[in-house]
Amino acid sequence: AFASAGTAAWQISSLRDVARGELPADCDPQTRQGWALGSVVSLQAWHPRAAVAQSALDAAFTELEQIEQLMSIYRSNSHIGRLNRDGVLLNPHPFLTEVLRISLHISSLTDGAFDVTIQPLWALFTAARRMNRLPTTQEVDTARSHVNWQNISVEDGKITLARGTQISLNGIAQGFAADRVRETLVAHGVRHALIDTGEIHTLGISPSRNDDWTVAIQHPRAPQSYLSMAKLAGRCLTTSGDYATTFTDDYVHHHLFDPRTGYSPQGFASVSIAADSATWADALSTAVYVLGPTRCHAFLQQFPHIDALLVTKNGEQFMTPGFPVAS
Repeated sequence: AFASAGTAAWQISSLRDVARGELPADCDPQTRQGWALGSVVSLQAWHPRAAVAQSALDAAFTELEQIEQLMSIYRSNSHIGRLNRDGVLLNPHPFLTEVLRISLHISSLTDGAFDVTIQPLWALFTAARRMNRLPTTQEVDTARSHVNWQNISVEDGKITLARGTQISLNGIAQGFAADRVRETLVAHGVRHALIDTGEIHTLGISPSRNDDWTVAIQHPRAPQSYLSMAKLAGRCLTTSGDYATTFTDDYVHHHLFDPRTGYSPQGFASVSIAADSATWADALSTAVYVLGPTRCHAFLQQFPHIDALLVTKNGEQFMTPGFPVAS
């Protein structure tokens, strides 16, 4: 979820053994790094012909640039920037409509725990940090009064926001970008890839040799250490954590907000989600973080194909039975 959420993961991969038999023994990955949606992007693609992989990476970064121009809050002239400024956007791009409709659906499923209208809170805390202070209770209450996912109307050819409403797709756009990059690479002939848009996605496995991608999940209190290793057989991994963008050094105030209170939840330090769709995983890691230890377990039972690794503020760890921990 942009740099503010990130995946808290870095990649560890079997570079030589991926799909052995399909690729030449000396086939090295073509790599590309850049910056999109407030985060470093790193892509690795394998193909017997390096030129094919390079062309696929070119197309992937073209796709990322388009998504950034649609969804980045860091560009004032992005489509989201125009929507927040004007309160209405005519003839929105299908990608933006798709992401907003998924966002509203997840908001409904989570009783508002996931809410893209939290931008007034983000803007408030960011502005206060520049003045070396925290917002007052009155300021938080005023900003929170504009936070309500039901203030968004998505119709054919038109997106409308209620007065005072502003949106941020920080909790879902990186996941959507990872999905789109994966689809783009496949369309250009790549069958094996490691994708990091701030959220991790994978492409390609060799089941006979068990060559699944392995990623390390960052420890929420030890930046240079990892909490666990996860094996991803074509799945994605997203993480929401209280350490990614903080407003105070004690991890109490940070970029993840509870729409009900206007403040950061105090239950979890990090939530990692493994799933097939990075778009859904990205949003659900935020939703589960906001739901907290008390409410999230019943919620996760509704999604048998989504697995979670949960770390509380006091260091306790909980894991769904299917979470793909690497042995």
